[in-house]
Amino acid sequence: MIISKGNIIFKRLTSEDIELVRKWRNSTRITRTMIYREHITREMQKEWFMSVDNKFNLYFIIIHKGKKIGMINGKDINWEKKTMETGVFFWDENTLKGHIPIVCTLAFAELGIMVFGLTAYAKIRKDNYNAKRYNKFLGFEICEDNEDLEYQLYRLNEESYLKKAKILRKAFLLIAGKSPTTMHFKKPDYDCGIAQLIENNIPVSILQKSEDVENGKIFNF
Repeated sequence: MIISKGNIIFKRLTSEDIELVRKWRNSTRITRTMIYREHITREMQKEWFMSVDNKFNLYFIIIHKGKKIGMINGKDINWEKKTMETGVFFWDENTLKGHIPIVCTLAFAELGIMVFGLTAYAKIRKDNYNAKRYNKFLGFEICEDNEDLEYQLYRLNEESYLKKAKILRKAFLLIAGKSPTTMHFKKPDYDCGIAQLIENNIPVSILQKSEDVENGKIFNF
């Protein structure tokens, strides 16, 4: 699956990229922000990938101007209850200095929250103050603070997103331009069932175009 909006591309994680993800996930700069901080081996990474390569999880490599810069995800998706857990990290340090991280996050939020009507949850370490500020800036609200846990649970739904990120959304739409969001499903997406689930949840009112292509289908909205 490939989702594109402007010059931002989300490419569904495949086995060919899991070593790239593991390399950066094990880096000190990224590990210290995570709840799980142990070193991840090749075998552990393979087992993890096999456990999430299904219709309930969407992990994407973020590509900007042809360069792989990070990973974003919606996991444990429940299409009936309309919930998912989200996360994102960028390994390209130059990217962190500009506006691209917020554009990527907003692009993902627009899909998950505004298109599919999902409520997003995020688990953030209590000592990760940058992440807490960033998520509150987007509209995430704390919904659970268990003293026995090292993380806090935050929630973002359509109401809080529109209320908090109104100006950000306007800026995002200006930056992203008027080009449609394109979603390209491929055979593996149909094999695991995620393509059918997403197709069934695309609102007809926003669908501009759909076409069958070799071994897949493309939607524009």
